[in-house]
Amino acid sequence: MVADESAELAAPVRFRDVAIVGGGCYGTFYAGQMLRARERGKAEFRRLLIVDRDPGCQFAREIGSADDHQLIVSDWDEFFDQFLDRPADDSAAADTIVPSPLMPHLMYRWLLRRAQARWPGRRVWQAPLDDPLGTPYDTAAPDGTRYVSFADWLCPVHCIEPGICPLIRAPRTWEMGEAVERLVERRNRSSPTAGPALFTCRHRVFGVGMFDAAEVRAGDDMVQEAGSAGTAVDIVVGTVSACHGAVSLLSLGTE
Repeated sequence: MVADESAELAAPVRFRDVAIVGGGCYGTFYAGQMLRARERGKAEFRRLLIVDRDPGCQFAREIGSADDHQLIVSDWDEFFDQFLDRPADDSAAADTIVPSPLMPHLMYRWLLRRAQARWPGRRVWQAPLDDPLGTPYDTAAPDGTRYVSFADWLCPVHCIEPGICPLIRAPRTWEMGEAVERLVERRNRSSPTAGPALFTCRHRVFGVGMFDAAEVRAGDDMVQEAGSAGTAVDIVVGTVSACHGAVSLLSLGTE
């Protein structure tokens, strides 16, 4: 059997609920791709949940809600407080999150809120991440998050980050998660630093990148473990793909 025939016979990728951040151009594209993937037998899911504060967003105008794909009119933080608080599913199909390239560091903000609720009498805050990662693009936002990229060029829209970079036409020799791990090692030599809690976006079907909700809950477990001793510690949190990322510090004071 040739490779193309084998791919045609491959089992569909299974999901439970897929939360898509934003109902603008990116979220509408991702929702459309997921619906096409299912139509062609490449994906199965229970529901697509497209989250946007605007009831008249692009998704509402161009695709619209149905039984299996729904616009959730909500603030992103409020939505994830509910979505991530649901019990995990024991089946093979997992809840997943499709981030937007232009969103704030939402998963970090969820971890921060969880830590503040867990330790109400303890200082829990976002300290600025002053340590560069050493990537070609590396800039600090006003809230202390670092936005980083291995690309010093303009990437193609909806690039799936293949092994051969389509811009330089050479093997992709970098992985952002490894760069964040090295950052933790460097920081920990001079100041107690845990992690990283990484949420790694991979392109799973029809060019749609996502990570499992279980990864975010595991990050919350990591924060709880790092803070259990009651001593001051920083936890590095990153939402990354192979090439790009948002990296923040979650700082815990002493109890």
